[in-house]
Amino acid sequence: MLQDGRVPHALMFTGPEGSGNLPAAFAFVQYLFCQNKQAHDSCGICSSCLKVSKLIHPDLHLVFPIPVSKSVRTSNDLLPEFREVFLETPYTTVHDWFNSLDAENKQPIIPTDEANDILKKLSYTSYEGGYKIMIIWQPEKMNASSANKLLKILEEPPEQT
Repeated sequence: MLQDGRVPHALMFTGPEGSGNLPAAFAFVQYLFCQNKQAHDSCGICSSCLKVSKLIHPDLHLVFPIPVSKSVRTSNDLLPEFREVFLETPYTTVHDWFNSLDAENKQPIIPTDEANDILKKLSYTSYEGGYKIMIIWQPEKMNASSANKLLKILEEPPEQT
């Protein structure tokens, strides 16, 4: 896709929980952002590759299920914790993620506030002049109102999003 210049605006990486779907998505993003692409892989050493490998690239945005509370309203509130868990265990599951948070009996959810945050982030201009990427891990945990808010941007995203 990348070599042909035909990157779709949405890709779905599916498979059993705990498989390589999320690591594969990050590998794709790293190749997309790489400043020194090899024939079939990213270089792994340029500044963009290093940023993606640490999940800190400014044009890479992450959404994942959270235990909603007064202090936790969106994925941004738990981003450092998510980075730590994912970088330690790339094949993590939602159950493992919530156990790491000591979320007690709370249900994993992607709330309506998250949809508003997604729309805001995707309206920004790319920081490094390329693509803007939003990875939504476990989109099935999104409530109906969140999903409905995202329909328009999924159908008609901004250029290079």
